Amino acid sequence: LSGLDPAQPYFQGTSIEVRLDKSDADFVDIIHTDSAPTIPNLGFGMSPAIGHIDFYPNGGKQMPGCGKNPVSQIVDLDGIWEGTRDFVACNHLRSYKYYSDSIIYPDGFLGYPCVSYDNFEAGSCFPCPKDGCPNMGHFADQYKDKIKTNFLKLYLNTGEAKDFPLWRYKVTVTLSGKHKQKGYVNVALYGSGGNTRQHQVIKGTLKPANTYTSFIDVEANIGTVTKVKFLWNNNWLNPTFPKLGAATITVQSGIN
Repeated sequence: LSGLDPAQPYFQGTSIEVRLDKSDADFVDIIHTDSAPTIPNLGFGMSPAIGHIDFYPNGGKQMPGCGKNPVSQIVDLDGIWEGTRDFVACNHLRSYKYYSDSIIYPDGFLGYPCVSYDNFEAGSCFPCPKDGCPNMGHFADQYKDKIKTNFLKLYLNTGEAKDFPLWRYKVTVTLSGKHKQKGYVNVALYGSGGNTRQHQVIKGTLKPANTYTSFIDVEANIGTVTKVKFLWNNNWLNPTFPKLGAATITVQSGIN
């Protein structure tokens, strides 16, 4: 039984006879997308973990793309008619959109077991444990026999608009060069399963011989890495044309 952002008003905090609970089926998985308090945030979904496994995409409260200006947001949401209808409850209705996308992308929406979204963002719950990570949505029940805890909270990030799944990678860059610079470093990943756009991994003071680590959520499961494109940029025009390179780049996939 899959709960798509189960309702908060009149249900949160009530007994299990009244609300959705993991005793309602052999396996109950939950997707929380609008779990901010109803007052003052108008959150429609409940926040406590109530299933065998509970997914909190983007932290479970505010979904990417739902904070855009109304015109661009409505266009992103499957066109004018559906977009206008969904505009008010954008966070709440993201749950069924993620579920729909999960049918098309069986390897997408990997949920990482973690104590909080902050810990997930900091990378302390990366990569997946030995038993792997469940996939949020239609294929969550494939994880049914691997559950060892009473409640399992899972975190992940999604895209702003269709297509929603993102795949998480850890990128570690050791810089080379003669002088420190101010600017940013981007990398793009190329692999047997697909390629990504450029993703920023460092911003600020760039020091040669220093190693920098970042977690990026990319729009493709690249499979076996075949190439990494490295690009750095100054924050301002520098007439001395400073040079900076990558001595090493390490890419680690969250799934394995």
